[in-house]
Amino acid sequence: MDEHIAEAIGRPDLIRVDDRLICLRFETMKVVSALAAVRHLLDTGRVRRGDTLLDSSSGIYAYALALACHRYGMRCHIIGSTTVDHTLRTQLAVLGAHLEQMPPSADLKLDQKRRVARVHEVLRVHPEYHWMRQYHDDIHYLGYRAIAERVRAAAPADGSPLTLVGGVGSGASTGALARYLREDGAGPVRLAGVQPFGSVTFGSEHVADPEIIIAGIGSSIPFANVSHTAYDAVHWLSFDTALAGSVDLLRRHAVFAGLSTGASYAAARWEHAQLPGGTTVFIAADTGHRYVDTVFARHAEAADLDTLAPRAVSSLGELALPWARMEWNGAKAPAEAEAPLGTAHGRARAACGGQA
Repeated sequence: MDEHIAEAIGRPDLIRVDDRLICLRFETMKVVSALAAVRHLLDTGRVRRGDTLLDSSSGIYAYALALACHRYGMRCHIIGSTTVDHTLRTQLAVLGAHLEQMPPSADLKLDQKRRVARVHEVLRVHPEYHWMRQYHDDIHYLGYRAIAERVRAAAPADGSPLTLVGGVGSGASTGALARYLREDGAGPVRLAGVQPFGSVTFGSEHVADPEIIIAGIGSSIPFANVSHTAYDAVHWLSFDTALAGSVDLLRRHAVFAGLSTGASYAAARWEHAQLPGGTTVFIAADTGHRYVDTVFARHAEAADLDTLAPRAVSSLGELALPWARMEWNGAKAPAEAEAPLGTAHGRARAACGGQA
């Protein structure tokens, strides 16, 4: 029996959607990293019960951190994106979290910069607050060890290749799962990251998507938790391609999941077809409820996923809509995505010649 709802929400389901193609489905994935991070901070004495934990969020991490604070008796202060909706605002209020929401903005890059600036302002007034730094502190990797063990237990124990596919986002989920899966030595593990166009993380900031940037899997600023050298391949997908993936996943397999999942599912199907005999696991980070109007209500517009495929590129200058794929081969971060040297991970990366 779980002691708190956060533990149940963070426990994923493993669903076989095709032969050796597995969906790792979460209700809210970031609860896993937030719970483990807060528990680690308490266990190591870096924070105490009753302290205030602060961070910036576009939505999902805000909910995850609020649940972790509720679980462990902490106060929660969120600098929220303009995209935080009414349902989440209400949940945060009832959970006791304090939300400061950015004013409306059509520029998500400006929204993100405003949030970071506001975090620093709050810390100047309240230096006793603990900034969680979900984008830069690798304590957010910790919660994924147990998830990696579940994935390994579900995969065939025949030493065949395992491919993990998921949205990159802050870098914690795919980076941590790949790290722990590779550590167990049970077989080769490939990691394919999924990005929207317009994201600085893997160098697509020069390509604009006419629809929207897929929230949560890209970024307009460098993230230190993204270990670029861990990735074997990267897929960049447009909103329309991800929409086709989300609709196909619901129509074909009855899995109701978000837009980043649709992108990951499309990429995973392609990767899986290239590696006969291997197992492919793709991450479904959240449910589809936030996307009913923007994605699923447009199901009649969805392209047939079977007709879509990525264009292979060999340089970032070749990136173009609607779908591109590149063999990353463990390369370091593009210059614009280098981690800030003011972060612990960024300092480690600089000390290691860019390979941390």
